[in-house]
Amino acid sequence: MAASPSLGINSITGEGLGEAISGAEVVVDVSNAPSWEDQAVLEFFETSTRNLLAAEAAAGVKHHVALSVVGTDGLLESGYFRAKMAQEEMIKASKVPYTIVRATQFFEFVESIAQFSTEGQTVRMPSAFIQPIVSDDVAAAVADYALAAPVNGIVDLAGPERMGLDELVRRFLTARKDTRQVVTDENSRYYGVLLNQHSLVPLGEARISTTRFEDWLKRT
Repeated sequence: MAASPSLGINSITGEGLGEAISGAEVVVDVSNAPSWEDQAVLEFFETSTRNLLAAEAAAGVKHHVALSVVGTDGLLESGYFRAKMAQEEMIKASKVPYTIVRATQFFEFVESIAQFSTEGQTVRMPSAFIQPIVSDDVAAAVADYALAAPVNGIVDLAGPERMGLDELVRRFLTARKDTRQVVTDENSRYYGVLLNQHSLVPLGEARISTTRFEDWLKRT
């Protein structure tokens, strides 16, 4: 079943949580914080994860699946990623069997990445590698992992193409006939984080999806 505050189920207050999880064998957590302010986002993920795991333990849930971000442990300059790391550590410490699915950045968020780094008509972007993925492919992969046995570890998920972050944004703006100019700037930050060349891509084995960025651009 689906669970969200709009349905009367709230992982922060605990409202309806026990009833929602009762009888479930697998719980998939793809929740996200309404505020990314450092303290607020940390409190969100710690409280939500604590309440979920406690309810799951009480209900005898056999598999907790959580969506996280590729490279989280190397992006801790950001309060958001520190909060995601705290979430991952709580899951690992729990007695509930688990799979943490770390995905690369979604195609759907490229526009907001460009907006975050825009000054006038200039978008400053580093050339650090990125391997973006469409959200539909993430959803399909998470469903597959939810139906499989718990990994009790982390799995990485990425798109089929590796390119520079500057190139990705440039391709997006060109396709949208957006006149902003992308300037490659290695000191430009990604949501406040100074990247190295491999901060945003899997460093080892990963499940690779099939939808290419160009095909998604043509569809949308």
